[in-house]
Amino acid sequence: MQITPSRTIRIGRSTVARLGYGAMRTTGPLAFGEPADRAAMRNVLRRAVELGVNFIDTADIYGPQISEQLISEALSPYREDIVIATKAGYAYGGPNTPPPLRAIGRPEYIFQQVELSLRNLKVEALDLWQLHDVDPAIPIEETLGAAARLQEQGKIKDIGLSNVTLQHIERARKVVDIVSVQHLFNIAYREQQPIVEYCEAHDMAFLPYFPLGGALMPMPDAALARAAARHGATGAQLCLAWLLHFSPAILPIPGTSSIQHLEENMKAVDLMLTGEQWAAVERDIAAERKVG
Repeated sequence: MQITPSRTIRIGRSTVARLGYGAMRTTGPLAFGEPADRAAMRNVLRRAVELGVNFIDTADIYGPQISEQLISEALSPYREDIVIATKAGYAYGGPNTPPPLRAIGRPEYIFQQVELSLRNLKVEALDLWQLHDVDPAIPIEETLGAAARLQEQGKIKDIGLSNVTLQHIERARKVVDIVSVQHLFNIAYREQQPIVEYCEAHDMAFLPYFPLGGALMPMPDAALARAAARHGATGAQLCLAWLLHFSPAILPIPGTSSIQHLEENMKAVDLMLTGEQWAAVERDIAAERKVG
């Protein structure tokens, strides 16, 4: 029997389409500086909305600030119809600085970055603000205390987390209402499955980053290509459809700077496999990872 995932998901006070857009690639290489073609990136963002995307995920560090500014420029006519999520909590180390970046959780830094995001996005309140990472030198309760005050002031509507442990989530929920968690998760890398299950059990959205792998996240491409060919799909479509199938809490946010790839990705919502077919795909992926 084919399994048909829901096409929408609740995240905080909003209901959005189940396939979003991650805006990390709206900037230059390694999320630093201007994109090669700013007008082309505005067109990608607008095309995403035309295709039904109404959840955009970005961060203050992308650019820095350039991604937020581009989103505001491109999507101001659609502002009432989309949910824009952003993040703060990292200090940029400069161009071509490889991860990990340095987390900063001091309350004064959070206040500053939220004000900058409000300015860049040209809004009075952030739809969803996420703590980008946990500063090991600052208790998460102290960092989120700043977010709670900003929420009380009406500058943040909903609050989420990123790159956290289950313990972090439990501690955070004692300070503020957490509506989402963002973490690495895809068909080949499932170490954060306990967090996915926690989100599902507590009515929180889970936003998997690197849903299609990437330069720092090699995927079992041969197995993906074979499995995708069996079902008349691309490897990317298969990865995204698997995430939609895996848990109703998952909201994938694939990013791209190409309209062609964007349009291909969006077709993943129509890829329906049976439970037995998904099991076969997972066996192929696991076998190639084991050999590799």
